[in-house]
Amino acid sequence: MAPIASYQGVAVACPVTVPYQRSSERQAHWFFGRALAALVEASGIAKDAIDGLACSSFTLGSDTTVALTEHFDMSPRWIEWLPTGGASGVMALRRAARAVQCGDASVVACIAADTANAQTFAKLVGDFSRFSNGAVLPQGKAGPNGVFALITDNYMRRFGAHREDFGRIALAQRANAAGNPNALLGGKPLDMAGYLAAPPIVAPIHMFDCVMPCAGAEAFLVMSEARARDLDLRGARIMGAIERHNAYFADPVAIRGGWAMDADALWAQAGIAPGDVDCLQTYDDYPVISAMQIEDLGFCAKGEAPAFVAARDLTVTGDFPHNTCGGQLSCGQAGAAGGFLPVVEALRQVTGQPLGAQVPGARIALASGYGMVTYDRCLATGAALLEALP
Repeated sequence: MAPIASYQGVAVACPVTVPYQRSSERQAHWFFGRALAALVEASGIAKDAIDGLACSSFTLGSDTTVALTEHFDMSPRWIEWLPTGGASGVMALRRAARAVQCGDASVVACIAADTANAQTFAKLVGDFSRFSNGAVLPQGKAGPNGVFALITDNYMRRFGAHREDFGRIALAQRANAAGNPNALLGGKPLDMAGYLAAPPIVAPIHMFDCVMPCAGAEAFLVMSEARARDLDLRGARIMGAIERHNAYFADPVAIRGGWAMDADALWAQAGIAPGDVDCLQTYDDYPVISAMQIEDLGFCAKGEAPAFVAARDLTVTGDFPHNTCGGQLSCGQAGAAGGFLPVVEALRQVTGQPLGAQVPGARIALASGYGMVTYDRCLATGAALLEALP
């Protein structure tokens, strides 16, 4: 594979979170609007000066990014629509950075937002993809829980993992969420006994292995480093970034993702090693997926994540800070915004703007994503390394 071109000269700034709500009767458009307003306020950049817009959502109905420009009286010269769920944050970051480098846009607002209620969730599950409609729904296996139960069970059988191994991930994230006012479960402590005693959903998945759907938004701005400095914004540079789609499609059930194909290129581009990372933010709709990312991004070998997390402290002040805001498992899954959460939290940590606790001395963070589930795998993966601007 040819070397990945540098992202030199590009900055990421202004991490924004529209507070999560367990459910809402507002449309997704409202959450997009709140995020855009927050970006304008945080940056001091006029809305008319934002000439790029990259968006992701599951609940915009028939609308896409171009429709949002009409809702918000914007006239950007570059737009992107990313219906890729958990991978959308890294993908938005990569595309926006290239647009800025090429001069196609000067300032890009990257926003993911969704509403949540019984009607929107049922519609999403009932019409997620043609494969889902034709091959999964007729078997009575709608929704993500059955899919990730299959993946989790396969991983456990293949590598000898136990529920306690996944529990360590969930418990550390709940501890991290305790100081985050945006974490919907942050005020509800969880211990291993409670995790193991939780009611089963689809074996071997139990309640605390599953994310809780909610409404909300995550967003950030991409611009030149020079502009970020001129505006005195606390930003980060992109040390490296990768994405891959439909990786390892010959595997009967997913035990790895596209990160494994491109991790070496990511580390080579950044000029660092996994041990140089101060915190890791993985997409965590289910603990097994975080375990896969820890392995495939090079922190340990395939199948070794259970032993790896057992030997480390994954809390904010531990030796391997992971999903430091609580992740989706404790904050909630605000639809496609869940795919932006790792990027936003990575940016918050390296720029000293966390909603909860700060990782001491954090300067380099790795954010990764995983999205668009079919039956036995997700199709989209990505990862990005961010370093605080000096």
